[in-house]
Amino acid sequence: MKTVAEINEKIQARRATVCTVEEFKARAQTESFAELAADVDVVTTGTFEPVESSGAILNIGHTDPPIAIRQCWIDGVLAYAGFGAVDLYLGATQPAEASEGDEVQAQNRGGGHAIADLIAGKSVSLRALGHVTDCYPRASFETTIDRDRINQFYLFNPRGLYQNFIVGVNAGDRPLFTYLGPLQPQLGNAVYACPGAISPLLNDPRLDLVGVGTRIFLGGGVGYVTGEGTQHFPLQKRLPNDTPIGPAATLALMGDAKQMQPEWVRGCYFHNYGPSLMLGIGIPIPVLDKDVVRRCAVRDDEIVAPVMDFSIPRRVRPTFGLVSYAQLKSGRMTIEGKTVRVAPLASIARSRQVAEELKAWIEAGNFTLSEPVAPLPTDRAFVPQDSWGGSDRGTA
Repeated sequence: MKTVAEINEKIQARRATVCTVEEFKARAQTESFAELAADVDVVTTGTFEPVESSGAILNIGHTDPPIAIRQCWIDGVLAYAGFGAVDLYLGATQPAEASEGDEVQAQNRGGGHAIADLIAGKSVSLRALGHVTDCYPRASFETTIDRDRINQFYLFNPRGLYQNFIVGVNAGDRPLFTYLGPLQPQLGNAVYACPGAISPLLNDPRLDLVGVGTRIFLGGGVGYVTGEGTQHFPLQKRLPNDTPIGPAATLALMGDAKQMQPEWVRGCYFHNYGPSLMLGIGIPIPVLDKDVVRRCAVRDDEIVAPVMDFSIPRRVRPTFGLVSYAQLKSGRMTIEGKTVRVAPLASIARSRQVAEELKAWIEAGNFTLSEPVAPLPTDRAFVPQDSWGGSDRGTA
């Protein structure tokens, strides 16, 4: 059995054996768990997928005379300004607003695009309205900012990574535009979001190694797990190999956006749905013993996801059962006797590249592992908003 401290000593001496998660799974087909536990020190995982529950915290610095911002638009996107005079939170899915009739500029853009532009070193507009007080007498402010002309610029993801997700289909009679992208009627296509066996949390299904303070690859820079993510649901039903059969654990993530790279942070837009942010996330897994090897050896044919029908507009949708990621990645699946085309929402190729990039950092001695300072909760239940006795005025 190894320790994280011992592995870090090998990383700093450039003697660590590092495998990407796919390299490791390939070796697990021909080598014993004991051999792999002895030889491999770190397994690098990765994903590159849309992260809706995401945004950036910015401090733009005080003006002269000072302003206490109460409304603010960054590149035409409304930012939240209710927690400090010049502190702002820019949400990735907040759509841009048209200004002075220029709807073309606002079309298909949102907070994710503004965040990506700032990370890429571009200048963006800022327009602020102030709450006038004796200590903050300024009523308005307009300027352009970039990442070098503001103070703090942190990417903060309240729900930055899912452990597994769903497969979306549409059994209805009209196209649907969803957070998984377009779903064609009459089971015309299927879309899955999680990249399967290479995804970080499916290789640590019980959260034994990932916790508060875990150092990660985030957007091409260094980030950290800050705690459980929103909608954290570790009590999801699981297979005998401990992998969940649907959305389960989630992580909250944070990192210095000034260190991030534009190829790993991209604004995106879902037609007739809205803007979002594509983000590269990689987690290194220390190979401490044979149990870690067993969990990291899990294959796509040993992990499943539920097939959900989006044509039923309810929180709990009917399913067409479970499907393995091996079947999903084949590009075809069968639903009620019909062959359905399947495509990933995550970029499998770029997910692999995240794992490869993180491997290169570790092999060069530029990235060491961190042990969690606290575990993530494993007993959270999912609390819906339909059981509190309030008035339900929605339409059926």
